[in-house]
Amino acid sequence: MKNDLARNARAVDHLVLPVAQLAEARARLTRLGFTVAPDAQHPFGTANACSFFADDTYLEMLAVDRPALYQAANVRSNSFTLRDQAYRFRNGADGFSGIAFKTADSRADHAEFKRRGISGGQMVEFSRAFVNAEGKREKASFRLAFAADLRAPDAFFFTCQRLAYPKTDRSHLTVHANGVVGLRSILMCETEPGDFAALLQGLFHAAMTKGNDGTLEFRLSNCNIEAIPARLFASRFGGHVPDLHGRGLRLAGLIFNTASLAVLEQLLDRNGVAFERKDGRILVPAASGQGTLFLFEGVNQ
Repeated sequence: MKNDLARNARAVDHLVLPVAQLAEARARLTRLGFTVAPDAQHPFGTANACSFFADDTYLEMLAVDRPALYQAANVRSNSFTLRDQAYRFRNGADGFSGIAFKTADSRADHAEFKRRGISGGQMVEFSRAFVNAEGKREKASFRLAFAADLRAPDAFFFTCQRLAYPKTDRSHLTVHANGVVGLRSILMCETEPGDFAALLQGLFHAAMTKGNDGTLEFRLSNCNIEAIPARLFASRFGGHVPDLHGRGLRLAGLIFNTASLAVLEQLLDRNGVAFERKDGRILVPAASGQGTLFLFEGVNQ
């Protein structure tokens, strides 16, 4: 059974980080040494600025840029904008709200989420313009299926099926001055992670390891996800604990693989970015335009 789960474990597609303004997020990510793609708009009033990685994952910095379209989408019960609005209402404009997983069949995922009792609302299908490296305008289309738990209002999950996606060379966007080559781990925080074990194992399709300290670790096909007891989070990660609104899963941080911590440290010093060294990692606390804790580890660690 464990081997079957390992073979079928979901893969992370991208991470959703709400921000107040894309310009602020772009400036922050650039100071951190990330390459940031051009801004892109969704048809439902949001826009993003993304940083793509060589492991085929990416960060999506998400802002509300056309409020009238955004509110109209909420009236139509758009699952994506409703979850984004709820997150911003409870947590402010900067944060870490969602994980998107790769899929070849969002409709099957939607049916599964309904069967498990964890559907996060109606599916969303949309297209948006895409400008390639040569400046040619193309179209990308996606279909999303959502999962959620009423006990965890500050975290949502969805699968993302690429219905049409321009075949363009993005290699120039996956080279970063900070040496980041991909995602190592996603950090979650909760008072008692074990209360969410069945939900997360079913959602991730992944084998789970439970530590003696109550931490849950899931090995997805392209990264790990750790759900850490709130009482341990501060000591493990330098006192950087997300604001907690009582019980419920919180998306609390990201660990990146980087080529050289020494090079990264020099870059952060030059750019005036506050950071800490702890347990062989570099920790960068959340800031405006970067709504969650960023940690960096060497690729050979």
